[in-house]
Amino acid sequence: MIDELARMDAVAQAALVRDGEATPVELVGAAIDRIEALDPELNAVIHRRFERALTEAEGELPDGPFRGVPFLMKDLWPTSAGDPLHMGIQGLKDAGYVHPTDSNLTTRYREAGFVILGRTNTPELGLVATTEPLAHGPSRNPWNPDFGTGGSSGGAGAAVASGMVPAANASDGGGSIRIPAAMCGLVGLKPSRGRGSMGPLRDEWGVSVQHVVSHTVRDTAAILDVSWPPFPGDGVVAPPPARPYAEEVGVDPGRLRIGFLDHSLAGETDDECTSATRDAAALLERLGHDVVESHPEVMDRADEFAQAFMANWAVGAAASLQSLEPFLGRPFTEDDVEPGTWALAEMGRAFSGADLAVAQGLMHVMRREMSVWWADGGFDLLLTPTTASPPPPIGELASTPEEPLRGLFGSMPYAAFTSPFNTTGQPAVSLPTRITAAGLPVGVQLVAAYGREDVLIQVAAQVEAELDWAATRAPIFG
Repeated sequence: MIDELARMDAVAQAALVRDGEATPVELVGAAIDRIEALDPELNAVIHRRFERALTEAEGELPDGPFRGVPFLMKDLWPTSAGDPLHMGIQGLKDAGYVHPTDSNLTTRYREAGFVILGRTNTPELGLVATTEPLAHGPSRNPWNPDFGTGGSSGGAGAAVASGMVPAANASDGGGSIRIPAAMCGLVGLKPSRGRGSMGPLRDEWGVSVQHVVSHTVRDTAAILDVSWPPFPGDGVVAPPPARPYAEEVGVDPGRLRIGFLDHSLAGETDDECTSATRDAAALLERLGHDVVESHPEVMDRADEFAQAFMANWAVGAAASLQSLEPFLGRPFTEDDVEPGTWALAEMGRAFSGADLAVAQGLMHVMRREMSVWWADGGFDLLLTPTTASPPPPIGELASTPEEPLRGLFGSMPYAAFTSPFNTTGQPAVSLPTRITAAGLPVGVQLVAAYGREDVLIQVAAQVEAELDWAATRAPIFG
């Protein structure tokens, strides 16, 4: 039964509970068994709350649409009451920090009936595109454990791809949902800015947003339905959907105009990633869409905007360490974090307030100019590779004391296609359309205009119906 449940998505598992064919305790127990069996090799779940989860499953769970379904939280900003919060940081791990309250997003997940089993691995502060923190060790790819899972939601990617849970919380500030989804063969939707609360520790007016990685488009849609409603005080609130996102699955989007870009404008692109994009373009044409080689002209200024994004990223690292000092009980020192984190934070401290304002101004210009391609150019979607390279071997992106920024600079090919849409705040989804000759997944990305997750879900479901990627699981899955 454990393996049978593991092949079901969250919607299907929830239906078992509603129909009386399984209990929350059975679902949670099966997920715990799989974590205990598989995690020693994959290192996806770094904090376990199994006893508390079983107690919650035995009790009166909220009668939400995912009542009794096991779930995992990423060990970054979304907190869960009484659980450790390390954010990949050695200093917080050494201090044994435990957070006292649920984040707003965790509240939404609990209201939906999810049972949280623990927290998943992430690089320090989610800063790089690989999940290999010194504090907890690397997460390994269920398709081949010699390779990475991407970052920063790499633990979530490994957990879902191996069937520990049907879906898991993930976050995306430069590609951190989409990159692990591509590398682990999953669906990864980055919602629009303001499509869900980031409170109380973070604000919505930034580059990062929260959602999940999953096997199916319907899980991605249905979980967005339970997580998007805003909280009082949210700084950005995206326009509400016209109808539940779950109802968009299977809806005919009509004949859309889709542009595509199959190569990075800031470096080389692996042939497997280019081929995956061209194959996806051909499939979309067969589905009746108009697909042409076109992209927003502002993307041609990739280097200029990458520098602005880097300034924002570096200042954000410095600000994060400073804001977390109350959790540690003292200022952070160089010994509390990895060399790459400290070097990036030092870079951030060197920027003046005026420097940051200029960088953010450039990012605002990009957001406005990017929108013109959708609004005035008559395009509905943009198709790109998700990453410019397939999953890297473990250690290839790891920083060293001699090269502290190796991980950051090595991450750039993986975020070349994803980070622009954190700047603009547009929704984008990675779809697992290809397995390389080496047996590793790569994905393609679809990007919609701001607030148009409905179009992404409709088209993603069309592609899913053709490729049925959930039928093929990672070798370690079984």
